[in-house]
Amino acid sequence: MVDWYVKYEYWVAAVQLILAMLGMGAGLKLADFYKVVLLPKAVTVGLLMQLIAVPIIALGFILLTALPAGMIIGIAIIAAIPGGTVSNVFTLMARGNVPLSISITALTSLACLLTTPLILDFLIADYMPDTFEMPALRIAIEIGLFLLLPLLLGMLFFKQFPQYAQRFSTLCVRGSLIGIGIIALGSIGAGRLNIADTPTADLVVLFGFIIGLTLVGVWLTKVFGLAREDNTAIEMEVAVRNINLGFLLKASLFPLVAGEVNAVADTVLLSLLLYGSWQMLVGVFFIFWRRRQVNI
Repeated sequence: MVDWYVKYEYWVAAVQLILAMLGMGAGLKLADFYKVVLLPKAVTVGLLMQLIAVPIIALGFILLTALPAGMIIGIAIIAAIPGGTVSNVFTLMARGNVPLSISITALTSLACLLTTPLILDFLIADYMPDTFEMPALRIAIEIGLFLLLPLLLGMLFFKQFPQYAQRFSTLCVRGSLIGIGIIALGSIGAGRLNIADTPTADLVVLFGFIIGLTLVGVWLTKVFGLAREDNTAIEMEVAVRNINLGFLLKASLFPLVAGEVNAVADTVLLSLLLYGSWQMLVGVFFIFWRRRQVNI
């Protein structure tokens, strides 16, 4: 089982991302994007938060701390990927502006075709081996094939078979979660994911970034004077990242080789899994917090 996972890790990551984006697309229609025109300020703030504020926060932690290369690369990947599909669900449950959340998720997913390779190259070029060259074209192609194309196919499914769209979306999302579970279990089985071997001081700083990103997202969003519903949507977009894409990028940048141990790649995966766990917890907290504000 472990040998199988090592051999096919990249494709496990690719399939789980495809399923996640199919599931998201099956809940979208073109009308959702028309609403962007009606919300220019909120959408602009959301895009600025995602494409500028988040990378700047990551850059601050990279420059001002002495984290190992794996955690730095993990932070860079977290900053470079767009908001996750779960943010739309969390926004709905928190009684936020769902059309805004969907619009920001879709737009940043489209933008990441260009922004993700650029942000990664800017943040981590100095932490990769001298012989390493950022595979910007390959990353862009992978984003197009495994993220944007499934999103469009999911939307097409919704248009053609609206009566089955909800069930289809649910099955795809569940399949994606199984894929994430395989990644975690496969890495543990291969001895590549052992949090006990990670220095406590490094974990504390990493959690500082994870928590700091959430807190700054909440504080900075309020500065723009948006409505509570809009703030909720943008907060969710900042806190809940597309970790599915992060797994694919990790597998693409650091392909596993049977019999070889890559400590940097293992730490990158650990960083992504820790952030993925955190964003689920903070998402649930936001839901109860925002719902309580509505009821007051």
